[in-house]
Amino acid sequence: MRPRVIVNVAMSADGKLSTRERQQVKISGSEDFARVDALKAASDAVMVGIGTVIADDPSLTVKSEANRQARIAAGRPEHPVRVIVDSTARIPLDASVLRKGSGQRVVAVSEKADPGRVAELKKTVTVVVAGKDSVDLRTLLEQLGSMGIRQLMVEGGGTLIAGLFSASLVDELYTFIGNIVIGGRDAPTLVDGDGWIRDSEFARLILSDFVRIEDGILLHWYVGQGQSSGTTGR
Repeated sequence: MRPRVIVNVAMSADGKLSTRERQQVKISGSEDFARVDALKAASDAVMVGIGTVIADDPSLTVKSEANRQARIAAGRPEHPVRVIVDSTARIPLDASVLRKGSGQRVVAVSEKADPGRVAELKKTVTVVVAGKDSVDLRTLLEQLGSMGIRQLMVEGGGTLIAGLFSASLVDELYTFIGNIVIGGRDAPTLVDGDGWIRDSEFARLILSDFVRIEDGILLHWYVGQGQSSGTTGR
């Protein structure tokens, strides 16, 4: 059984996640950061694509001491499992996600990944092979489910999120919309890739809740039926 997938992103008023140069932009403030940390602490694993790792170098750790202690008190690891979707195993070995904080890391690769790089990664992380040319997300999520992961938080980027939506693998979506306009046709968005053409392919969302946070708004959606059949991510 695959985990429940919750996508969480902060985007500008025009739907951008960062600049066209993929430079990280502060979109939300401390109140939303605390919300995201609590959501991360409640999850069994947090997942990003390799593009996010290279652009932002996140650690994907739980920041709040209170949240970490609550996890420990509940008999859980201090930090959730950190999952990186990286078809060709190009993650830098000194990436923060591999070095900072205790706990298990999973790097998902495809069969085309360089065997030498995979062997090097296996020295310190769990390597999952899923897919021939790129990571098959459905297969990956089934493997994560077999590892005991029941709730998976996804923090980006647009290519990974597009793959998850395309494969009808997203259950909930949180979008914090900040009070800035970034612009740029090449700036990354919530869902990148080729997109879909037919109405039957579009993911349908059900608005569960919305709340003003600082100078932005948080929308919480449940995901309805999607008809597209794509299953791959980067």
